[in-house]
Amino acid sequence: MMQLRFIHYTQLVVFVFLFNADAKKNYSIRPRVVLPEHYVKEIRPPSKKGTPVIVDFNVYVVDINSINVEDMDFRVDMFVRQSWTESRLHMPDDIFEEGDDYVTLPPEFFDNLWQPDPYFLNSKVAEIATLTHKFSSVTLYRNKTVIYAARMHAIIACQMEFQLYPMDIQVCPIHIESFSYNNQKLRLRWGDGGVKVNPELKLLQYNIGKPLQLEESTGYMLEKNGNFSRLVVYFRFERQIGHHLIQTFAPSTLVVMLSWFSFWLGLDAIPGRVALLVTSMLTLVTMFTGLKSDIPPVAYVKALDLWMAGCMVFVFAALGEFVVVKVLDLRYQVEIDTQATNLPRVLPMKVGAMEKTPYMTAWDCETAYAPQPRQKRAGSRRLLQTSWIDHELGVAFGKTQWNHIDRKSRIVFPALFLLFVVLYWPILLLKKAS
Repeated sequence: MMQLRFIHYTQLVVFVFLFNADAKKNYSIRPRVVLPEHYVKEIRPPSKKGTPVIVDFNVYVVDINSINVEDMDFRVDMFVRQSWTESRLHMPDDIFEEGDDYVTLPPEFFDNLWQPDPYFLNSKVAEIATLTHKFSSVTLYRNKTVIYAARMHAIIACQMEFQLYPMDIQVCPIHIESFSYNNQKLRLRWGDGGVKVNPELKLLQYNIGKPLQLEESTGYMLEKNGNFSRLVVYFRFERQIGHHLIQTFAPSTLVVMLSWFSFWLGLDAIPGRVALLVTSMLTLVTMFTGLKSDIPPVAYVKALDLWMAGCMVFVFAALGEFVVVKVLDLRYQVEIDTQATNLPRVLPMKVGAMEKTPYMTAWDCETAYAPQPRQKRAGSRRLLQTSWIDHELGVAFGKTQWNHIDRKSRIVFPALFLLFVVLYWPILLLKKAS
């Protein structure tokens, strides 16, 4: 039994020895291979007196999504690349593969180097993407250039304006700035290509304006009491109008045109005429309420508000026209009834007059007893009044020509709505272009 245990123990020792011998053959580049003995990573690379360290910055936008109008921000996934010259590095030839002038190292090596500290000034969240490890790498070149690349995603705040909604254009900048080093110690500049956007990138409601506008500037930070180098890229998001043409403008126009059908209905069709106009008004109100969920409540009037308000005014005006015509028609019916009650007293007067004067004709009698029209006073409140004389009865009737009002409304309402459309769209397009 003791002999069996000794054999197993001997085999285990031999296995561990062989494993360690193979492991010594596989090693990675240690920091001290390329870093000098007295290298201090907290000190920036040496440069000429008074000149800052130049860091080239490149961005490749992979995706832009979640353009949130309520929180006024958008999410961007991108590759970020920084490059600078670190003259203190030692670059032995044995770390490069044959024919290559660079070597790619794992991200852990980056912790031993001096590194610039740019950050997104107007970001809410910015972090390096990870799966099993951080998606980043460090590349060293023979000429002592260091390139750090990482896959990042960030949520960028954007001050959006909705006066021209739904034909608004949102210009959203991304500000990149050094956090610790002022412009006398570190300068950020756009590298070759600057910012590139994935050519296959498509957004649901927006078009990305191209080319992107890039700027290099210096901004004073009161909190840090100094001037700092800053890079700015402007993204231009132009909203697509097709969705709102189909979902908003076309239906609302059809509802307004539907309200005009009431002008062809007679006054006897009161239920049908009222139901048509009230249903059109409620349809516009429901449509307008549903649109409010797409954008946050703002304190100013939007272009879409003006359109919906105009459509509601036209439908309400059609409803008001029906009320006015109906009221005037009722007044006319009251006058007819009043004159009808006076009719029995007028005929005996005609007969008696003819008996007393045998030479008086019926025409003379009508002329004698016909009521004289009263002179109209200035400022009379009688609307749309026309009158004529019944030559048989000798009575003046007042009549409101409601049919005439409806016939004119069939022309006036479409003409005014066409004028509204002609004024609305050119003004909106001019403001968008400016």
